[in-house]
Order: sequence, then structure tokens, then C-alpha cells
Amino acid sequence: MQFDSFSEFLNMGGYGFFVWLSFGITAAAMVAIVIESRLAQKRLVREILAEQARKDRIRGVKSPSSNREQQL
Repeated sequence: MQFDSFSEFLNMGGYGFFVWLSFGITAAAMVAIVIESRLAQKRLVREILAEQARKDRIRGVKSPSSNREQQL
């Protein structure tokens, strides 16, 4: 399909509103998916680091007590 002017291109034979609305909604959904994915990744990394720190603290508490038992 060839358009004679840019305004005809935007109008899309009377269906321009629906065409451009669908493009806009699709673009907004894709941007939202990217943003949500990045936020989820950051949240997951924070949770993993917190879990590792918690396990390190637990190991730190267990280690000195086992060393004392070995000394006795």
C-alpha cells in the first residue's frame, strides 16, 4: 500500500487510531516487561546475598563452639 502524504500514512485509511493505539500498547507492554524483569533480577540478587550472609553468620557461630569442644 502506498500513501500519497504523511497524513494519509498516519490515518491508515481511517484505521490509524486503532493501528497506532495497538503499536503504542505493545510498546508499553514490552517496556513494562523489561523494567519488571530488571527489578526482579535485582530483588533476586539481594535475596541471594542476604541468604549467603545469613549462612555465613550461622557457620561463624557454629565454628567457635566446635573449636572449644575440640580444645576440651
